[in-house]
Amino acid sequence: MEGAFETVGSIAFEIAYYLIMFLEYAMLARAILSWFLDEESRILGFLMILTEPIILPFRLLFRKLNWFQEMPLDMSFLFAVVFLGLAGFLLQLFAA
Repeated sequence: MEGAFETVGSIAFEIAYYLIMFLEYAMLARAILSWFLDEESRILGFLMILTEPIILPFRLLFRKLNWFQEMPLDMSFLFAVVFLGLAGFLLQLFAA
């Protein structure tokens, strides 16, 4: 019976890893498309719906602490990308 739990666990890690990878690509697409498309674009709107729940906690934290408010770049976006990368790395590490 232990083998079944190990298989289910590894499948769960794999699904979580691919979800994180998908979100990383969605964030990359959002960043690139935001330069070329209007914010009211359906594609960009869809990407914002997907990625904003990851970015928003960082944005709120930085606003509350008054960090990076005068920066020309959206640092909350960059921190969210780093967070996803770290989460993917840790999943790979613990799944092995």
